[in-house]
Amino acid sequence: MSLHTSNTLAAAYLAVFGSLTLASLDAVGNERHERGMAVIEHLSGGAGQPVLEALREDYPFLAEGITGYALGDVWGRSELDDRTRQLAAVAAFAAQGNLPYMKIHAGYALRLGVSREELKEVVYLTTVTAGFPRAIDAAQALREVPDPASR
Repeated sequence: MSLHTSNTLAAAYLAVFGSLTLASLDAVGNERHERGMAVIEHLSGGAGQPVLEALREDYPFLAEGITGYALGDVWGRSELDDRTRQLAAVAAFAAQGNLPYMKIHAGYALRLGVSREELKEVVYLTTVTAGFPRAIDAAQALREVPDPASR
């Protein structure tokens, strides 16, 4: 087969199937986005997520990555229940020292029925996984997370 024939066949394939492929990718992207939006609505109790909304203005590509991938593909999975997923997130963010995100997820955890005592146990566990300084920082940050009823 000549190069010209190969190029012609490739062009014909793209002409026939290219739009279907792009349409399929767009549908998958919309599905991921919708799943991600449903997750954030569930986690926040319909209050939305101010950090994510702020990102949509200046960094829409980053906000969409978070919505589609992090929320739609990862958080949207059913293998872990909500409480377990939130406790794992709080533990990970506490160990990283990422206190703003730890506080967001601690708030979600409280809203979803995790007790403050359970969150304190996660902070205590952080002394083993990340050391006392990270645990102390996490403990202080956890004190700043309001109870869902007081919001």
